Amino acid sequence: MTFQISCAFDGGNINVENADRVDDIRLSIRPDNASDFYQWFYYRLTGAKGQDCRMVLINAANAAFTGGWDDYRAVASYDREHWFRVDTTAYENGQLIINHTPEQDSVYYAYFAPYSLERHADLIADCLQYDGVSLRVLGMSVQGQSIDCLTIGEGTKNIWVIARQHPGETMAEWWMEGFLARLLDEDDEVAAALRKVVTFHIVPNMNPDGSKLGNLRTNYSGANLNREWGVATLEASPEVLHTIAAMDADKPALVLDVHGDESLPYNFIAGAEGIPGYTDKQAKDLADFLAAYKRASSDFQTEHGYGLNAPGTANLTMCTNFTAHRYDCLAMTLEMPFKDNINAPDAVQGWSPERCTQLGSAVLDAMQEVTEQL
Repeated sequence: MTFQISCAFDGGNINVENADRVDDIRLSIRPDNASDFYQWFYYRLTGAKGQDCRMVLINAANAAFTGGWDDYRAVASYDREHWFRVDTTAYENGQLIINHTPEQDSVYYAYFAPYSLERHADLIADCLQYDGVSLRVLGMSVQGQSIDCLTIGEGTKNIWVIARQHPGETMAEWWMEGFLARLLDEDDEVAAALRKVVTFHIVPNMNPDGSKLGNLRTNYSGANLNREWGVATLEASPEVLHTIAAMDADKPALVLDVHGDESLPYNFIAGAEGIPGYTDKQAKDLADFLAAYKRASSDFQTEHGYGLNAPGTANLTMCTNFTAHRYDCLAMTLEMPFKDNINAPDAVQGWSPERCTQLGSAVLDAMQEVTEQL
């Protein structure tokens, strides 16, 4: 059987440059549809069962974050449920080389475990089967897809949690699954207590257009949504414009923006220390949340992360900085690795969907500890 490579499906991304031999398949990652960003890939190989395949991503040198290739291993799956790491040659000579011998006639490879729009639709539908959960569409994306926002809880304090401003950071929506599953667990005392004092506004996917297109970082119009806060337009970035309008109506006490980081092999949080007028209360709220999250999850740490912005120098077009400044609230960016958690490596799966969901579940303990002081 002749082997084939395809990516004509939700979130797919690859260009086939040469596929004459299984031991020298030449591929390139397609840039985001309206920008130069690229690093996300997701494709299917068929007809190569039992053959030693060598797949070369020839344009890795110009990817958005080349540091993301160091000590990186691609993920693969036969059933699109269980994803495992495969041998990936350390980035060298401008190429990334994936070596794998498929055990079945069809195998999928990706930068990280994909999270499809169909799964997103199932997530929304499942949540709506619980009492006390409502859905509102904040607005439409550039391509006319819904920006779904779940509302959960009956308290006077508003907590906003958003994910996938950058569509290729699929770990963010896996994290959402764990967060939502525990928040809706009727037998969980922490979740029940939070639902009484908090109203949660949850946007599991801020960028459905980019998700479907297989983009790494931008929406359909080429906008990096996490550089559109305060400058968003209906034409270029309605996803952000509509979300800000909703936040204005339900002012946040806490905002958590969930992401993935290509280069750093850690789970960490970036705060808003560099905004103008950053207060002692915001600093204390952040410190208390970080300590609580670290206690709640052994996968979360505070030793490694981004450097702090000097006072008054923060980029206010980023969600965390914009919301901390506009609403005088605790605002944070959670980052998870595309690689592995170097503090607790998993030789088979690396950082995985399952561990993302566990980290998402654990955040409720941290939220409970700081809610009263917000």
